[in-house]
Amino acid sequence: MRRLYTLTVALAAAALLTACSPSTTQQDPTPTAASPTNSEDASAAPSPTTTAKSSQLSIVSSGDILPHLSVNYYAQQAAGGVLDYGPLFEQITPWIDGADLALCALEVPIVAPEEEPSNYPSFGAPTELAASLQEMGWDGCATATNHSMDRGFDGVTSTLDALDDAGLGHHGTGRTEEEAGQTQYYTLESGGRDVVVAHLSASTLTNGIPLPTDAEWSWNVVGDLGQRSVDDLIDDAAAAREAGADLVVVSMHWGTEYVSEPIEEQTEIADQLAESGQVDLVFGNHSHVPEPVTQLDEGPGGNGMWVVWSMGNTISGQTIESHGYAVMAGLLTTATVDVPAEGPAAVSNLEWTAITQDDRSYHLYPLNALEDGYTDSGLTLSKSEIAARADITYPVMESSGPQRTEPPEASSTLVDQTRK
Repeated sequence: MRRLYTLTVALAAAALLTACSPSTTQQDPTPTAASPTNSEDASAAPSPTTTAKSSQLSIVSSGDILPHLSVNYYAQQAAGGVLDYGPLFEQITPWIDGADLALCALEVPIVAPEEEPSNYPSFGAPTELAASLQEMGWDGCATATNHSMDRGFDGVTSTLDALDDAGLGHHGTGRTEEEAGQTQYYTLESGGRDVVVAHLSASTLTNGIPLPTDAEWSWNVVGDLGQRSVDDLIDDAAAAREAGADLVVVSMHWGTEYVSEPIEEQTEIADQLAESGQVDLVFGNHSHVPEPVTQLDEGPGGNGMWVVWSMGNTISGQTIESHGYAVMAGLLTTATVDVPAEGPAAVSNLEWTAITQDDRSYHLYPLNALEDGYTDSGLTLSKSEIAARADITYPVMESSGPQRTEPPEASSTLVDQTRK
């Protein structure tokens, strides 16, 4: 199981080690012009060695987490009267908890504890959602979406307060101008070296809600509807690399609802990000239905940039009657990162796993497991209903390579998460 050490604990441990170590351990054993040594001493000095070895790690994300009031109801029923979303996610949790880094797409604001949740068109998720997400294994969330301001600026504050209380990282909205300008970093120990992943989140959509007066910075909207451009987003990615990030991951809320292919807006933005050479990986969302996975040219070091145009829904209260079977389908996407002993880490693959929601129990399942005959007490779907979900999903994903049918297994440790 991955362990999370806060920066405070890490600094305290470092201070204790310094205080308890002999003074000789604080001396630099490498000869320098300022500290001459004779040849006998030089030959006795240990030669620098590295214990790092090449390794791999995984980064997982999925479709929109969109808790209508119906989702809250079924979460409470599944948990025996306590509001806990974990039982609904149980069958896909191995993909989340098994990731070295798991980044959720939180489409809606979370309300303060004393406030009542709300439904479409102005959502507000219960406070309990944040703790449930953390317990599933999510490490952080993208918060820039078309629904970010459904509960106004107060909703931004209550959302980030809840995520902070649950120990989850976040990017896309900010309570202060300073926070809004910061990047979320995750440091993973992999193969004996640290790998720093920077996470950015942006939306091109606002649902017609104006940016908050005197707080336009609180919502990371790029393009014609926002105060920022895609070039600004690229500058954020470049600054993150300058600050020490080995990888830059961008969560984009973009495109058109219920469309299974990227629109021109998506491809133009993705091309800009790839051409910049600053972004390794793009997790797209908003369409509520799956869209393909592809690798664009250029990217960091000219090695390409992976993008999933949209991962559809993870969970929602949308219905087949209103939108068809496609809204019952989503993607878990698993990025494989190659980590050499020295030199730059790089995303080498982005795989997809189809998941589906049982529209009567709201439980989530890997679609391939249902096709193979898996069943449990939460499943109400007939074979024909499972087939209908497959028939609407797999043709869309034909160009995306084979489906990943097994969850990742964590091989690194999340040692720090910080904003700066």
